[in-house]
Amino acid sequence: MLEFSNAVFAGGGSRCFWQAGFWSVFDADGTRTPQRVVGVSAGAAMACLTFSGRVQFGLDDFKQRAADNRRNFYPGRVVGRGEVFPHERIYRDAILATVDADALARLHAGPHLQIAMAGMPRWAGTQTGALAGLLAYNIEKRVRKPMHPVLGRAIGFRSILGTTRACATPEALADLILASSSTPPVTPVGMFEGEHVLDGGIVDNVPVHALEDEPGETLVLLSRRYPELPSVAQRTYLQPSMPIPVSMWDYTNPQALQDTFDLGRRDAETYLATARQAS
Repeated sequence: MLEFSNAVFAGGGSRCFWQAGFWSVFDADGTRTPQRVVGVSAGAAMACLTFSGRVQFGLDDFKQRAADNRRNFYPGRVVGRGEVFPHERIYRDAILATVDADALARLHAGPHLQIAMAGMPRWAGTQTGALAGLLAYNIEKRVRKPMHPVLGRAIGFRSILGTTRACATPEALADLILASSSTPPVTPVGMFEGEHVLDGGIVDNVPVHALEDEPGETLVLLSRRYPELPSVAQRTYLQPSMPIPVSMWDYTNPQALQDTFDLGRRDAETYLATARQAS
């Protein structure tokens, strides 16, 4: 299958550069742009780079920021001054440097791109909800290891969708992507339309639910390997061919970022060759 009406970019932090590498080959000439796209967390960031035409710039920029950052955690700052986790600053600065006003205009002219967030349970305050959501997500990921989790919804989290077309400035886009990536204490609790939100992966890190009613074929780009991929009509799940060489919150290793991107490119070349042979 080479033609898709819809696409999903799963979350996964730095691992999502695999998606950017994949798409840079899969749609190298810009003729396979889908009509609707949904991304979550860093997958949303990769979708924004992709459909604003800023993938290579974004990769190079983030690699330089990673090279300049010595640690992912600065324990000496816990009782002193400065940021303990540098991720929110690096993430926001990278988005603003990459998706400028011209790139944002190209993004608006592209596919309808939605970004998924997790709304807090009605029973929980901000801090309680953040703790409950992150515990639920991590427990389920380690025990059941599902592609589509259920525990977050079961305790009251709900999916909220924002759209890049509502972002009038690069700063508004950065706010939306950071809200979708909210993972305390690494990044702060997000805000969307006056409501506190968390990383959309707490509801579903592979947010296919946002496109269930859309017609046409859907391409789902994952960010890590699963023992088995779902078989669903009109939906194609693709995963990396091997474990991705960078970890989710590693903002220190530019070579691993490049290797992740290159793996995505190779996997796209393999997929295209296989799909063309099959047709």
